[in-house]
Amino acid sequence: MEVLGHRVVSLFILNSIDFKIRTIELDGKRIKLQIWDTAGQERFRTITTAYYRGAMGILLVYDVTDESSFNNIRNWIRNIEQHASDNVNKILVGNKADMDESKRAVPTSKGQALADEYGIKFFETSAKTNLNVEEVFFSIARDIKQRLADTDSRAEPQTIKINQPDQGTGAAQAAQKSACCGS
Repeated sequence: MEVLGHRVVSLFILNSIDFKIRTIELDGKRIKLQIWDTAGQERFRTITTAYYRGAMGILLVYDVTDESSFNNIRNWIRNIEQHASDNVNKILVGNKADMDESKRAVPTSKGQALADEYGIKFFETSAKTNLNVEEVFFSIARDIKQRLADTDSRAEPQTIKINQPDQGTGAAQAAQKSACCGS
């Protein structure tokens, strides 16, 4: 993601590796998302670990009709914990929410419980109907933007502080206190 002229943020969708760039507008600024989609394939695990290091946000996507894809999320999270930065933003996403309830293998409550366990946000989406897709991208972009702003505001600038003389003291006394060289 690039806030024009500022930072580039890599965003993973862990769900063949496919690379896309998407530009969104957030709070009046254009943000470029770099999206790397691994389709959750085990064979890409060694490749994705190299990309984790630069990622600022990761979407962990599972198929609500495939319990094994949901069960694999814990493995992906362990991998992220080993290879990504500690403060990388994560969102759990259950895809195919448009499917008939009879085809659903993972109830919404189970997805929410897993997200709660890891302290991350949870969405159910449908790539087919576009249900919550925009919301997920905007949510992670907002979270990353907020984290970066918080980090920037905590970074104390390196400055030299010069104390001003007290209003109650006379000019001669203030000059004497602040003199650095004897005369």
